[in-house]
Amino acid sequence: MTAWRGTPPVAGAFLCLAVAASIGSAQEFSLNGFADARLVQPSSQQSWMNGGLGKLRYGSAGDPQPGFHFDEIIADGRALLAPGLAILGTLRAAPGQRTALDVLEAYARYQPIATSGFLWSNKLGAFYPPVSLENEGTGWSSPWSLTPSAINSWVGEELRTFGLESAIERRVARGALALTLSVYGWNDQAGTLLAWRGWAMGDFPTGIFDKPRLPDALARQFRRSVPYYDGSFKEVDDRPGWYGGLSWRENGLGRVNFLHYDNIGDPRAVRDGIVAWRTSFDSLGTEVDLGEFVVLGQVMAGETEIARTPAFRALTKFQSAYVLAGRYFGDWSLAARVDTFATQEDNPPNAIDLSEHGHAATVALSWRPRRWLRLTSEILRLDSYRAQRLQAGLAAQAVETQLQLSMRTSF
Repeated sequence: MTAWRGTPPVAGAFLCLAVAASIGSAQEFSLNGFADARLVQPSSQQSWMNGGLGKLRYGSAGDPQPGFHFDEIIADGRALLAPGLAILGTLRAAPGQRTALDVLEAYARYQPIATSGFLWSNKLGAFYPPVSLENEGTGWSSPWSLTPSAINSWVGEELRTFGLESAIERRVARGALALTLSVYGWNDQAGTLLAWRGWAMGDFPTGIFDKPRLPDALARQFRRSVPYYDGSFKEVDDRPGWYGGLSWRENGLGRVNFLHYDNIGDPRAVRDGIVAWRTSFDSLGTEVDLGEFVVLGQVMAGETEIARTPAFRALTKFQSAYVLAGRYFGDWSLAARVDTFATQEDNPPNAIDLSEHGHAATVALSWRPRRWLRLTSEILRLDSYRAQRLQAGLAAQAVETQLQLSMRTSF
């Protein structure tokens, strides 16, 4: 079973295939993406990306000052090898990631021509699970806002399908009904962030070769050196996980999407000091078209568990939901979203309580004066309670506000 161990080889293999295909035998090759730069007024709480317990991507303790940030360059490539067979990959160059160039997705897709009202498609490689109706743009981006909901921030951080996904869609006059099934590996660390750090909101999904940072307060508790990183995409127990989904699209009205996810992790398994987490959840999302308005909503509930020894067991239940209302008018779009989130910890006696609860409100206004240029302003206000902050000498309750102005140029 050694093929399951370590960093997933699937992504690198398919990235090489994509490059070879684009240079050699591809019938067609396309490349698109964007570069993003921002002016940010950060939160007054130290960001979780810098080892703090703040919930937002940008934040600094003390007196936060506005700053300019080069955010990222995203490139999305597609090589058509044969009718119905393509190689796809998404690369990112950005400050703050562990490698100069990282891979967000890299996979092969086989989708033969639909017959008799049925459409069959397959993916093999590394890609996002079909959880989100919000983040459907290049590089796990949203057309409505800069910062995704708490749900889809976490999906981008900790979930990636390294394996096979197959979907069959039945098309009828009213719409389409689709069934999706997947078997995957290298997701035994999924749930670590929700348990040890809690929910957060940020638009920086984890690259395949990157590692999210855990709070410095947790490092001190576990007597680990700072910075302290999550193991990211690892295979620990040699047991594949699975997910299954069902979706319905009604023409002119909207769509509904349900997904059950279970990584089948063995919570007692340890490899190279990395512990497997048993993580499962249910997600229900909907999109409704109401004339000039679009309404998105999603709810997620699940749990994650480790049991490294009989005396060391931690169970975290988690829930989150959001509703987003958006409208396009000419070159402009306006969106408003409300989020709520919580975790409940069932930890050993005398352990630090890591439970939390909170809510957030986001408003984003975008203007696209040219096809290749998008300007977005966003304000996000988040109020959360997390007792872990007391261990760092902070108030358990924190209110954070983050303002961003983004200039995104597409190619």
